[in-house]
Amino acid sequence: MDIILLVIRLLLSAVFLVAGIAKLGDLTGSRQALRDFGVPALVAQPAGVLLPLTELAVAVALIPTISTWWAAVVSLGLFLLFVAGISYNLARGRTPDCHCFGQLHSTPAGPSTLIRNLVLAALAASLVVLGRKSVGIDLFGWFGQLSLRDLLELIGTMMGLVALSVTLWLLFHVLRQQGRLLLRLEAMEAGLTGTPSGTSLPTAGLPVGVPAPSFRLPDMAGATRTLEDLLALGKPVLLLFASPNCGPCEAIFPEMSRLQRDHAKELTVAVISQGSKQANQKKVAVHGMAQVLLQEKYEVQTAYQVTGTPSLVLIRPDGTIGSRLAQGADAIRGILGSSTGFPVLAGSSSRNGHGPQAASPTGLAPGAQAPDFSLPDLSGKTVRLSDWLGSPTLLLFWRPGCGYCQRMLPALQAWEADPPSHAPRLLLISSESVQANQAMGLHSPIVLDPSGMSVGMKYGATGTPMAVLVDAEGRVASELATGAEAVLALAGVQAPSPA
Repeated sequence: MDIILLVIRLLLSAVFLVAGIAKLGDLTGSRQALRDFGVPALVAQPAGVLLPLTELAVAVALIPTISTWWAAVVSLGLFLLFVAGISYNLARGRTPDCHCFGQLHSTPAGPSTLIRNLVLAALAASLVVLGRKSVGIDLFGWFGQLSLRDLLELIGTMMGLVALSVTLWLLFHVLRQQGRLLLRLEAMEAGLTGTPSGTSLPTAGLPVGVPAPSFRLPDMAGATRTLEDLLALGKPVLLLFASPNCGPCEAIFPEMSRLQRDHAKELTVAVISQGSKQANQKKVAVHGMAQVLLQEKYEVQTAYQVTGTPSLVLIRPDGTIGSRLAQGADAIRGILGSSTGFPVLAGSSSRNGHGPQAASPTGLAPGAQAPDFSLPDLSGKTVRLSDWLGSPTLLLFWRPGCGYCQRMLPALQAWEADPPSHAPRLLLISSESVQANQAMGLHSPIVLDPSGMSVGMKYGATGTPMAVLVDAEGRVASELATGAEAVLALAGVQAPSPA
């Protein structure tokens, strides 16, 4: 029994230690989680700090036998408090982000969260009940009885177990990431081998006409939404599967947001995203997205046979699948134009693997005043478009992680090495990290748009690579070029003389 009680003490101590450190590392998220669970903002502010400090104190107090019983009483009280808070919110259909382990593991509270806390509460209760007589082995006294050799063997074994656990955790995440990369490579290969734009891989998506799988997910406010709720208004429903860390999703978010605003009377657009609420909040704020629902892992994607993001499917008002699954920004635009009758997003298809080719001119009309902007370059120096007046400038909207951009990179490097006569100056408006942009080996100035496409949206750019020519007087001098061929052609054309 003493060994069992020692194991319980160590387990509870480890749980509180990890939880306390993780919460201290993200105090903003901890306070927000308390507010989401219904704690008044005035109380949540100090409680966001006191809770992790209490957890750390309990973690330490569970080790010495002299303080173990009192620490067990406090831990039982904490777990019962957590159980009460989770039960209260679940009973009202709310699933706020638990933030139990800070940013290490933060998912919407659900039945699994409640069960986990009930199990831990039961362990703490057993320690309280049995610990009145004995709380188990005195760990420090036991260590003192070990020989130097035994102590070294114990330390080596513990370090080996830690190393093994870290290795398995890293291996799991690497394999999951590799799986996502392979799925995206398959999609790219399908495009290069002639798979028509607007279609998906044969293994992806549910057949048209079958009932759409129901789901029950929390939205960004913590309220529970179901498929039936979305269909209640009798309109078609567009489900966009996305992720806050998905680069191609960035290209389609502005258009989906516009579709939500401009066509709310004709259809319902909902985004099913991955990750925590905190990870999605920035994207939602930047693009003005509404109806963002959070899946705990990939349960809804699995039900709809979605293998990557962004992906989109149309659901008819009768609750059946109304379109094939569209994977990627180009396919999404194509299926929206053909299946929903909303040409606002239609007209983008791939051509010879060189990126999307616009079916109709988009962006600002030639002659319009080019919107000014102020962005940092790779060295942190602020660059403004107005600083470049005096000669034609080609604004290239770019992203290092974009597959189309990567395939265009050698041609762009060759253009830099030997530009045509009267070629415009080149200014890349990019995103991602400084290191990722430096690794491209380009010599032209690069500025970073922190939000991804905020400047591009001012020019009508919805993806990468896209480009527009600005004349010496700061006016738009070309249609928006979409795709590698169109961009390179624009780079080789002499800018028109100012009127």
